[in-house]
Amino acid sequence: MGCFVSTPKDAGGRRRRPTNIGEVSVFVPGLRIPKPIDFSPVLSDHVSKTLVERLSALRTRVVVMAGQEAPTITRRRRRSATQHGGSTLGDLLQALEEYLPVLLGLVKDGSPLQHKVQFLWVNQGDKEEETAMYSAWYEVLSVLHLMATLSLSQANLLLLPRTSNDRNQPKVSEENRQTSIDVFLKAAGYLDCAIQYVLPQLPQELGRNLPVDLAEGVLRALCLQALGQGVDIQLGLAIDSTKATLAVKRRLACEMVKYWQQAQDNIKNLSLANGWGEKHKLFVKWKYVEAKAAGYYYHGLILDEGSTEKSHGMAVASLQAAEEYLKQSKKACEAFNASVPISRSPTLWGTMKYLSEKIPEDASSKVLYSREKIVETAPTLPDFALALKPDEYQLPHVDASWIEEATNKGQRNSNKPKE
Repeated sequence: MGCFVSTPKDAGGRRRRPTNIGEVSVFVPGLRIPKPIDFSPVLSDHVSKTLVERLSALRTRVVVMAGQEAPTITRRRRRSATQHGGSTLGDLLQALEEYLPVLLGLVKDGSPLQHKVQFLWVNQGDKEEETAMYSAWYEVLSVLHLMATLSLSQANLLLLPRTSNDRNQPKVSEENRQTSIDVFLKAAGYLDCAIQYVLPQLPQELGRNLPVDLAEGVLRALCLQALGQGVDIQLGLAIDSTKATLAVKRRLACEMVKYWQQAQDNIKNLSLANGWGEKHKLFVKWKYVEAKAAGYYYHGLILDEGSTEKSHGMAVASLQAAEEYLKQSKKACEAFNASVPISRSPTLWGTMKYLSEKIPEDASSKVLYSREKIVETAPTLPDFALALKPDEYQLPHVDASWIEEATNKGQRNSNKPKE
């Protein structure tokens, strides 16, 4: 049982690092790609040839499809997922879902087979080219991370504004926004399962040697990011709804602040100085500041409904804070897009399109027309319980072929002549 981390020299050629990833509505981490391995030498003495061949075929399919997906996943921009050669995101996700139950046979009931195979993955977010470990649980963790990455990529595609047939300003349809929430919750479910169930299965030695892409803080930050962006979409839908009250909008905005604050807390102290990791930090910082602009805006509007001089003063302070955070968010957005790999923000839409117009307008009007003394610091935002939770994803049952394998093995042993 051990870990082998290769260097660029022995990686069989340098990985291709994208320098420009186009339009980004959702941060998608660097794609981790599995490298080919041969199961036969280490498993042929323990399981049937049929099962070894099935395991090999399923993993090879994932390797090939992930290799096809890698050059295109970060360069899709406005294109649909089917407008390029090779596999689609959905096809690769399905291949992973079919591989996982068979893979889990290697770890079933603490099987010693879990330490027989050295699994090898290429890391985009880590300074090392590759990480190889004699651990089937490492493979399970890598599969779940890839499933979450593909889901975040799907969400990004859904949330890139498109020009409609009437040639109006590019926008994101309500159907795409609703669908994206489900995709975010699915991504969060994969990551939550990885954190809660798979990471604890790894011995401490292997846990310490995981690539930074799979560090617990990074996984938690990605999970919280998915939930934070899901709430952002909910807030945008509430803004468009005539039935949503100001109190509902404030609650959603304040919950969004908490998700992004927790994401930042999980990632800020990690050593992520290389491209993808640093870009992830900048994305979380940008969205956290953006969320605070929304939170203080709606809190200010509700405070302004009060009848006292103090509440009006606090309302003005909140709106001024919202305006300042809005300015900071624009700078944070520029810093994120300028970091390598370079990206750009799509046409402004949804929550921030609305708030970028309303915050300066309302903040200015309150300062001009308010005679009350303005408090120097903005009030604390109300603390609401977080409502959006990850999907309750559970690892699938071990594939039936392993049960058949155990049955056949038991029959073979019982038929052996007794000494």
